[in-house]
This record gives sequence, structure tokens and C-alpha cells, in this order.
Amino acid sequence: MTKPVSHDRSREEPAATSEPRQASPAAADRPLADAEMARVLGTEPFRMALDSSGGGIAHWRHDPLHDVVAPMTHHVIMAYNGAVQRMERRSGRFVSAGTFRPGVVIIIPEGASSRWDIPKPVDVVQLYLPHKTLVRVADEADTARPIDLLERTAHPDPITSRLLLSAADVLEGNETLDSLFRQQLTDLLATRLLAAHAGAPTMVQPVVGGLAPKVLMRAIERLRSESDADVSLATLAAEAGLSRFHFCRAFKESTGLSPHAWLRQRRLEQAMQMLRETDASVVTVAAALGYASQTAFAAAFKRLTGETPTGWRRRGR
Repeated sequence: MTKPVSHDRSREEPAATSEPRQASPAAADRPLADAEMARVLGTEPFRMALDSSGGGIAHWRHDPLHDVVAPMTHHVIMAYNGAVQRMERRSGRFVSAGTFRPGVVIIIPEGASSRWDIPKPVDVVQLYLPHKTLVRVADEADTARPIDLLERTAHPDPITSRLLLSAADVLEGNETLDSLFRQQLTDLLATRLLAAHAGAPTMVQPVVGGLAPKVLMRAIERLRSESDADVSLATLAAEAGLSRFHFCRAFKESTGLSPHAWLRQRRLEQAMQMLRETDASVVTVAAALGYASQTAFAAAFKRLTGETPTGWRRRGR
């Protein structure tokens, strides 16, 4: 795999560890990442989910790009999912050229600005990460505070790329599951970025053991609740007396599954029970389990079982 090549206009030189940035406006004057991306790309996202801070995940399919990206209020991390192509990013006199291909990532740190020249259409998934989230995850993982995220241009990192691309594949049309998945994925990606793309090396301290039995039972009761209002990592972790980071790791140590995967499995079991023991329509089952549509429910069911709900019901009776 070819690594991106960084060079001055006058001559080529080896890729730099980090790339210089242009001076940027005060944070209060910067646009939100999703707004700036919509302006530059000139289109609407194929799919996007944001929280109240403007952080979140967006899937874009856009035309060739020849424009300047202004400084934004979030770190923007991208995973490329299109055809192989060369591209350039310019920051002042500094030019970074690279090859877009699956398995590479692009990082635009908060407040950075550069011109992009991409000759072909692009399919990309983007994470908008508030800096305070990066700081929180560093604190929860008992690391030194991050200095800065490094600018990356088509930088080989298949781990981060796979994690981010999975966000576009696993959005299931179930609001509660989707929200919990995004929270966990954002924290996981922030941890990965601290380990692989921060200005100073960090060491994540391992968590030994799982949740205490009573704490685990309370968390499971919360996840089993018919009310989805309080099914969030913040609520689950607070009740356990742990940070979100440590709660997720301890929950998986105890159950073998992340909270999101556990809840997804629970919904599948409920769906199977309703399909097997009642005559409720697939539409009714989907609505009862919180899915936005029958199509979203059927797609999620098939990913986990290899069968459609109707086919599974027919075979099971």
C-alpha cells in the first residue's frame, strides 16, 4: 500500500509525521463540521446522525472536489470507500499528495484549513469529533491529555477505517440501537485516534475483571426495560459508578458482548419469540421493537440470522 507523500511545491521529500496548519479564526467563528462539509461538497449527505454538540457520523457521496475547507469546530476523520485515485491537499506552500483507497484515513484537526483537489467522485464516511470528547476519553482511559491530532492525508490505517465504515453498515433504523452504537463507536474511535494519531503517545490502562453481579443485573434490567428513554451509555455508566469507557469494557468482560451488541441480541430474541408464538404481522413486530420501518427491521433480522422474518417464521412453524 502506497503511503501519502508530503512535499514542497519545488521538490519532493519524505512524508512528514504531521502537516503544518494555516492560521485559523477563533473557535467561536468556525462553522460546524456538517455545515462546512455541505457547503464545500455542494450536496446533501447520503446518511447522517448528529448529537446536540454537532458531533456524529455522516456518509457522503460527492462529485470531484476543488475547493478550500475552512477551519471547523470539530475534528473530522474520514474513511474512504471508493475507487482508487490520487489527490492533493494544500496548506499554504505545503502540499500533501496521497492515494485514496480502502483502508486509508483522512484527519482534519479542529481549526485546520486546506485546499483539496480530488479529480473523481468520492464515497466517504466521516466522524465529527468534538475535542472535549477526545479529552474525556483520554481522562477515562487514564492517559495523558492529548496534545493535538495529527493531520493525515490518505494515511494507511485499516483499523480506524474499518471501524468508521462499519457505522454506515450497521445503522439499522432503530433509534435506540443506533444511538447506543454511535456512542460506543465514537468512544472506541477516540481511543484509537489517541493511540495512533495524537501528537504524543498514550498508554491505555487495562481494565481487570467485569462488573459486580448486582451492578451487571441493574444494567441488564435497564437494557431490558420497555422504555428506551434512558438507554444511553451515560445513564448505564453512571448507575454503575464508572466512566463510559470503563463501563463498556467491564460489561463486555462480564457478558462477552458490548452493550450495543447485547441489546441488539435481545431485540432479535424478542422478534423471534413474537414471530414464533403470535400471528402479529412483520410490520407490527417491527413497530413493537422500535424499528422505523418494516424494511429496516427485515434488513437487521437478515444480517443476524441469514433469513428474512417471513422466511424464518415459515421455517420455524
